[in-house]
Amino acid sequence: MTTAATTAAAAVPVGVLAPKARLFPALAAVYRAQLSRARVARIPLLFVATFQSVGIMILMRGVVDGGGGSEARAVVAGSSVLVVAFVALNLLAQYFGQLRAGGGLDHYATLPVPPASVVLGAAAAYASFTLPGTLVTAVFGCVLFGLPMGGLWILAAVVPLAGAALAGLGAALGLLAPRQELATLAGQLGMSAALLLGVLPAERMPDPIVWARDLLPSTYGVEAFAETFAEHPDWTAVLLDLGVCAAVGVLSLAVATWAYRRAAVR
Repeated sequence: MTTAATTAAAAVPVGVLAPKARLFPALAAVYRAQLSRARVARIPLLFVATFQSVGIMILMRGVVDGGGGSEARAVVAGSSVLVVAFVALNLLAQYFGQLRAGGGLDHYATLPVPPASVVLGAAAAYASFTLPGTLVTAVFGCVLFGLPMGGLWILAAVVPLAGAALAGLGAALGLLAPRQELATLAGQLGMSAALLLGVLPAERMPDPIVWARDLLPSTYGVEAFAETFAEHPDWTAVLLDLGVCAAVGVLSLAVATWAYRRAAVR
């Protein structure tokens, strides 16, 4: 009986587990879920980010002349990219800090999806909300400072590349912070750095501040956008700045993915 039972058990086919989800289908699923979840909650915050950037430009109009000068270009470009920093860096740092503190990472850890898809999907969903606010801010700034609008198409490249760099940084800050409050603080400090170093004209800053400005990922998006307002833009410089944004985006998202793996197994 024992031999027969063993033979019968051996004849039963062993169930095969489903293959692990591939990166891009999993990324699309996480992106749709995050976009649906954040649509209602984040639209008011996007309005706040846009209103904040518009208010900063109105204040700067009192000290910076219009007419297309370098300072006006810096203010409009910096204020526009600030919308991206508010959503992609600040809010994403808070989101991942809250997710880690509340045990939400345990839910994602049980899903058969690659860790990179969770980070990239959430980052892409948050960055998707920034384009309308950035465009509104840029158009208002062009009218306020008398800048041409012919180069606004570059935002189609600046927003996703700067958004990827800042979203990766925000996710890493949220995942590496030991406490939720520290993640919120880190996100706020990062956005403040983007405000102070991105909006203020670089020629008015001392050299140490300029060096710190060069370390901020959003600076290169600001420089690329500001260059398009010139009468004869240096497109080589624009492409170089966008290339730096892309490289930093890949690096920061890789660090965020590593931080997610590290936080999920604890």
